Amino acid sequence: MAVTLPPDYKPSDDEPFMNETQREYFRHKLLRWKGELLREAEETLESLQEGGLQEADIADRASTEMDRTLELRTRDRARKLIAKIEAAIGRIEDGSYGYCEETGEPIGLRRLEARPIATLSLEAQERHERMERTHRQD
Repeated sequence: MAVTLPPDYKPSDDEPFMNETQREYFRHKLLRWKGELLREAEETLESLQEGGLQEADIADRASTEMDRTLELRTRDRARKLIAKIEAAIGRIEDGSYGYCEETGEPIGLRRLEARPIATLSLEAQERHERMERTHRQD
């Protein structure tokens, strides 16, 4: 059964966590984000195909090459982000979206609004970051 989202819908703590409407809201949010990333990637591809290394000046060529490298690195990050978005959509479909992978507790609407691909609650994420800092100092 398809859920129709009201145009001004925002998830709230007054309703059951990860009900059908909330799941559909986050699914739409993730699909829009993915669409934006794919459009940007397409624009990048077009601009990279257009721009050869026609600059006669070596400094201009170096600058253009640096810009291309930076653009490709940005696209690689976007590709990884798209994979995380697709994984989040998969979690919506299997019913595990919105729950911490570590504790099984709800991640929380505010955190999901800010980072819809989150897989850990704020507390679990902070624990992970503390552990990483501790191990990096070794």
